[in-house]
Amino acid sequence: MQLIDGKATAAAIKLEIAEEVKEIMARGGKQPHLAAVLVGHDGGSETYVKNKVLACEACGFKSSLIRYEADVTEEELLECVQQLNEDPDVDGFIVQLPLPKHIDEQRIIEAIDYRKDVDGFHPINVGRMAIGLPCFISATPLGILTLLRRYGIQTSGKKCVILGRSNIVGKPMAQLMMQKQYGDATVTVCHSHSANLKGECQQADIIIAAIGRPNFVTADMVKPGAVVIDVGTTRVPDASRKSGYRLNGDVKFDEVAPLCSFITPVPGGVGPMTICSLMKNTLSAGKKEYYK
Repeated sequence: MQLIDGKATAAAIKLEIAEEVKEIMARGGKQPHLAAVLVGHDGGSETYVKNKVLACEACGFKSSLIRYEADVTEEELLECVQQLNEDPDVDGFIVQLPLPKHIDEQRIIEAIDYRKDVDGFHPINVGRMAIGLPCFISATPLGILTLLRRYGIQTSGKKCVILGRSNIVGKPMAQLMMQKQYGDATVTVCHSHSANLKGECQQADIIIAAIGRPNFVTADMVKPGAVVIDVGTTRVPDASRKSGYRLNGDVKFDEVAPLCSFITPVPGGVGPMTICSLMKNTLSAGKKEYYK
C-alpha cells in the first residue's frame, strides 16, 4: 500500500508555479492576481480563504480579499462581481460558497465572467469541460486528476466507481474520468439510492468517494489492489483535540488501507490539492491560456 501524499504534491506544484511566475515577471509580464469574496463568518470558509491567501503568497501571486457581512443583499454582491469582472488587474476570482440562504448561489455563479471563473463553476466552463474543450476545471476534480498522474496510476480502461453526484465533485469527476484525454476509464456513478452499491464498489479498480458520510467505505466494499481516493472531510467530535473535532473521510481508513495499492489520507490527501488546483487555474487565467 502506498499513501498518496497530497500535501507534498501540492507543495511541489506551488514551487513550480512560483518559478514560472518569476520567469513571467522577469520578462516584463503581469503578476497573476486572484481575488476572493467572503460573505459572513463561516468557520470552514474562513479557514479555506485564509489558506488560499497563503497559497497565493507561496506562488508569487497578488491576492485580494473582499469581505461582506452575512446580511449583504444579493444586489450588492452582484455589483461586487461586476466590478471584479471589469477590473483588468484581476485575472481570476472566486465567491466562496456556501452563501447565506437569502442569496441565489446560481445567480451569483452565472454573473461571474467565465474567463475569470477559476473555480470552474460557470455553466460555460462546465459545458466546455463536458465536451473536452479547454476550460477551467473545478478545483477538487482537477486535484484528483493531478494526483493520479503524479503517482503514475493507470486509469485507461480501468473500472472507476464514483460515490456521490454533486456538481462540485461527483458529476465533473465522472465526466473527466470517462474522457479519453483525462481518465479514459469505464465510469459508474453511485449515490444514496443506488441498488447494488457494495457490488459496484467490489468490482472497481478505482474508487473515488465523495459522498459526505464518514467511514462509509468499508473493507468489504474494496477489492485487493484497488486505488481509493477519499474526498470526504466531515468534522467529527473529538474531545482529545484542542479544536474539539477531527476531520474524517468517507473511507474507514484503518481497515481499507491494507487492501489498497494506493490510498489518500484525510487530512493531507485531496484537500491540499484543491487549493493548489485553484492556483493552477489562476496561473492559466493570468496567461490567458484558455480564453483570450
